[in-house]
Amino acid sequence: MEDKLKLLHDRRALVEKGGGEKRISDQHSKGKQTARERIQSLLDPGSFTELDVFVQTGLEDADEVGVNNPGEGVVTGYGTIAGRPVYMYAQDFTVAGGSLGEMHAAKICKVMDLAMKTGAPCIGLNDSGGARIQEGVGALNGYGEIFYRNTIASGVIPQISVIMGPCAGGAVYSPAITDFIFMVEKTSQMFITGPQVIKAVTGEEVSAEALGGAQTHNQTSGVAHFKAADEADCMDKLKELLSYLPSNNLVDAPLVASEEPTLDASELATLVPDNANKPYDVRDIIKRIVDGSRFFEVHELFAQNAVVGFARLGGRSVGIIANQAKVMAGCLDIDSSDKISRFVRFCDCFNIPMITFVDVPGYLPGVTQEYGGIIRHGAKLLYAYSEATVPKISVILRKAYGGSYIAMSARCLRGDLALAWPTAEIAVMGPEGAANIVYRKEIEGAEDSAAERASRVQQYRDKYSNPYIAAARGWVDDVIDPSETRKHLLNGLAMLANKQEDRPRKKHGNIPL
Repeated sequence: MEDKLKLLHDRRALVEKGGGEKRISDQHSKGKQTARERIQSLLDPGSFTELDVFVQTGLEDADEVGVNNPGEGVVTGYGTIAGRPVYMYAQDFTVAGGSLGEMHAAKICKVMDLAMKTGAPCIGLNDSGGARIQEGVGALNGYGEIFYRNTIASGVIPQISVIMGPCAGGAVYSPAITDFIFMVEKTSQMFITGPQVIKAVTGEEVSAEALGGAQTHNQTSGVAHFKAADEADCMDKLKELLSYLPSNNLVDAPLVASEEPTLDASELATLVPDNANKPYDVRDIIKRIVDGSRFFEVHELFAQNAVVGFARLGGRSVGIIANQAKVMAGCLDIDSSDKISRFVRFCDCFNIPMITFVDVPGYLPGVTQEYGGIIRHGAKLLYAYSEATVPKISVILRKAYGGSYIAMSARCLRGDLALAWPTAEIAVMGPEGAANIVYRKEIEGAEDSAAERASRVQQYRDKYSNPYIAAARGWVDDVIDPSETRKHLLNGLAMLANKQEDRPRKKHGNIPL
């Protein structure tokens, strides 16, 4: 027994050393932790249980201490974050560059299957050189098995990908299927084809960071949802995200003690300018309404004309969607439609009520938008809100014009509660454009056409572009004092707490992707 125990301890120690001291030192010199260090920094102390410690590709040396790729380049297991179970895998760049082979993939698949069976989030820490070329189609099949599980688990358990090194080629598609992607500045890269291949094929010269770094995918492509300054910051953000999410689609997000906003709600009435063309930051409004004035923004750098993220109201998690008046006047465009649609569908998957703050003048006009398919992308937003069955409450802050009014969770898309501030302007189009059409003859026949036009614009605004027309038809449930918005939202959420909604039986719909 003593000899066998020694073999056990020696083999375990070998696996835990990963690629050895030199490779660990190289990892640290790049500002990166090892796979095991990352796991320890993320999970509650002492909670990690490792699985498949002794998995290996070849069995010729199964009875010996030395193996070619200890742990097959990935550490898998389960533990807790804030006392809640999670499953995870962390690719180990110190072992064969974290490359994925058949048994590497099998370890990941096993932990994903366990996460599905037990209804717990699955977190992947990605740091890999790609497929293990010498294993050929076995490695490719391994990727396919992971992609399939990502797809089956979608909408069942939260799936979070953390890019902490290179992630290239086919490997990028697993994170792309998951719910949220974190990236770390200067050490994370994602791309289908690297700079060398691009130069050889197209002649374009680009660095790995410019092509697929954290800034690029957070701001330009929208592939990633969060950017972290370093690995410690990344783990903190990941923990905060998880605090808002349920463990699976059959349970609610954790309930915490309710907190009053730390910012003064009486200031809400003055935050929206009287001049409808003046911008403001909608986050200033959100933070004066939600618990503790804390708003955890998602996709902060991408499509900034829309704002999405998580907050709490009365201690319960809610998804926040808003038009951002200070960027492109809050117009909807291709990217913002995609951004909001994706977030709405996530909230609906995991039973998170949605609050929509509306100030939208319309869809962004232009040849680029039309050629890029704004019709198709805008339709995603209509589809997502219509499909969602969770509680949906909207607050119209100012402009709500035309089709964009409908797209932002209008009652006709089965929004449950529609509130409006006295500053709300609900109309087919803005007063300036509408007056030119409705009062064209009067304006053209006036001695002072500019003064007549200004008068008619104000007349249209007073008579037609106000919340009371919609309220008279029941399309707005109440016009409220801005300072009482939180109270109305809390009441609305309580009223909708047991909402149930039946839909026609079908395999699935066909969202206009």
